[in-house]
Amino acid sequence: QVQLVESGGGLVQAGGSLRLSCSASGRTFTSLAMGWFRQAPGKEREFVAAITGSGGNSQYANSLKGRFTISRDNAKNTVYLQMNSLKPEDTAIYYCAASLRWYGSFWPSANADDAWGQGTLVTVSS
Repeated sequence: QVQLVESGGGLVQAGGSLRLSCSASGRTFTSLAMGWFRQAPGKEREFVAAITGSGGNSQYANSLKGRFTISRDNAKNTVYLQMNSLKPEDTAIYYCAASLRWYGSFWPSANADDAWGQGTLVTVSS
């Protein structure tokens, strides 16, 4: 069973940057595709980015390309989400996900077969 713990959320002004981290345990990290999702108030959870177990392939939500970067450190069992040029509309709870399957940008937002973290809140003030 995979356990995921996110960190790095907080309050930032518009235009600023944040880096989220997600630490995984319970399974060989390189066997896991890792992803980030977010859920804004009153909205459904949406895909943000995903990366393969080797880190050789990554996919992004079209609207976030160029501002967000997903990466992983397999030696530390950790995946990161670097968020730049943040906007108030980026305010959301950000969730880390792990899967033995590679969905790319078509990763379902509520797949019970995947592992999910508890979420970390990112608030972007205008």
